[in-house]
Amino acid sequence: MALTIGVDVGGTKIAYGVVDEHGAIIERGLRHSPAGSPEKMALTIADAVTELAARHSVEAVGIGAAGFVDETRSVIRFAPNLAWREEPLREKVGELVGLPIVVENDANAMAWGEYRFGAGRGESHVLCVTVGTGIGGGIVLGGELYRGRWGMGAEFGHMQAVPGGRACGCGNEGCWERYASGSALLMEARNNAQADPEGAAHLLRLGGGSAEGVQGEHVTEAARQGDRAALAAFESLARWLAQGLADMAAVLDPGCFIIGGGVSGAADLFVDRVREEFAARLTGRGHRPLAEIRVAEMGPSAGLVGAADLARLR
Repeated sequence: MALTIGVDVGGTKIAYGVVDEHGAIIERGLRHSPAGSPEKMALTIADAVTELAARHSVEAVGIGAAGFVDETRSVIRFAPNLAWREEPLREKVGELVGLPIVVENDANAMAWGEYRFGAGRGESHVLCVTVGTGIGGGIVLGGELYRGRWGMGAEFGHMQAVPGGRACGCGNEGCWERYASGSALLMEARNNAQADPEGAAHLLRLGGGSAEGVQGEHVTEAARQGDRAALAAFESLARWLAQGLADMAAVLDPGCFIIGGGVSGAADLFVDRVREEFAARLTGRGHRPLAEIRVAEMGPSAGLVGAADLARLR
């Protein structure tokens, strides 16, 4: 049985595990992420890998990380929530563990995991959109993970949706993720609550009586209670997501879209509306096949599993 190790590095935690060729996790672990120190990060990842490699015969390691990974899948050029700048992660960890290392963008790893073992099974052209604090994504075309010339493709969240629109952390304005992410959902709900306190009774109660106290989980809970302001926020999210998917369909023509990330846990509140809006906004609608819009199946394990599988296929 060919085993590899997958590591999913985030700003607060590192998830890691041994994965077989069928995508099953044989053993897993979780550690604190020393996000402010590249040296401590490399040591922590290496220590986690060494721990598992001592108990399992593994052939390679895949590391998924949020950031720009170069075309050689070895150097992290920039990571917004980690202290990596031109960080030779493959070299550092490889020297410490003595195993082949592959470094991949975390959203790419998640997309590959869903394509191989989750909601994308059976499709050759898959576009995965992760909807969380921001928007990330991954592209599989003809069964191959598309990274772009410099390894930095599929940054869907930073397509410009509104010229001169809301300021984005990337330095531009009007990016898609400023309108169709979990952060956008929360901002919309708070604005709705201020504009329509009567229709936001559940939402405001959960937020301790003020719009500023409302948090992301409150929006989902209130929407499930029929709160008008929360439901309107999900309606806005669905419209913006659908428009972005329709735009990407015009360029890439995938067989299916997969919606993942933290907000996908509330997919029952918006995904049907996304499908309706997508069909209405699609270029050439009525004269082309309609790509399916599916919800991710693998949850937080997708990135770990995808990274491990990409290491196997290096």
